[in-house]
Amino acid sequence: MVYQIEPKQEFLVGIDSDGCVFDTMELKHKECFIPNIINYYELQGVSKYAREAAEFVNLYSKSRGINRFPALVETLEWLQKRPEVIERGAKIEIPASLTKWIAEETKLGNPALEAKVAESNDPDLAHCLKWSKAVNETVAGMVRGVAPFPSVRKCLEKLTGKADMLVVSATPNDALNDEWEEHDIRQFVTEICGQEAGNKKETLTNATKYKPNQTLMIGDAPGDYKAAVANDCLFYPINPGDEENSWKRFYDEGIDKFLNLEFAGDYQKALLEEFDRYLPEKPSWPVVG
Repeated sequence: MVYQIEPKQEFLVGIDSDGCVFDTMELKHKECFIPNIINYYELQGVSKYAREAAEFVNLYSKSRGINRFPALVETLEWLQKRPEVIERGAKIEIPASLTKWIAEETKLGNPALEAKVAESNDPDLAHCLKWSKAVNETVAGMVRGVAPFPSVRKCLEKLTGKADMLVVSATPNDALNDEWEEHDIRQFVTEICGQEAGNKKETLTNATKYKPNQTLMIGDAPGDYKAAVANDCLFYPINPGDEENSWKRFYDEGIDKFLNLEFAGDYQKALLEEFDRYLPEKPSWPVVG
């Protein structure tokens, strides 16, 4: 069931977490996700290219911030198109059962995958589940002490009493709760909606309970923007690589424009045009096909 909010304020703000509130994207992907991709998918012989592909997908492209399972598939797809990988004779396989499950399932998390494995006994899905659990274990052992970006707390305090707030994330709920509790900012949000609660688009359907131009999504990735658009939400971008200034601007002017109903229109348009320039669609390295 998708979480259903009971509005208490006139405004709703959805907030992404990894890379948006916390500077955890580089740490999680470079130290936790990518080593496990290389290990579990036998990419040792092309590890340099696997790392480049995974970093491009998860950090430095318009796919930034997507769910781990589609990101895994996209990483493997880029490797299939990499001339150096082809020349080395590396066999990059993308399990058909995994792409099918991704297409059919909306709650792309370990619980849903566990249920599918139990139902199907599919070895490729079982292997992917092992990889995903290994990622979670690595994250739990590695990620700590990463504080929110400067100005985040001030922004949450400024919105308190004026807007209902939801964490809208593709990260597992347990990890989100740990991070928001660790840094004492859990108190500011009504609910934490991670990957088990559904995708971001589904969580933001709560926007229908508020008036037009009184709902806003804060995110650092194009997927956050798409989820906002699908639910007629405004969007405030946290620009990758310039997060501190993005949050400062939100505190200094963005919040007031939103609460004063001055956000839509030219201000929103300028923010989106700037955001679009931060992330490319294609990698800088060559691809085949």
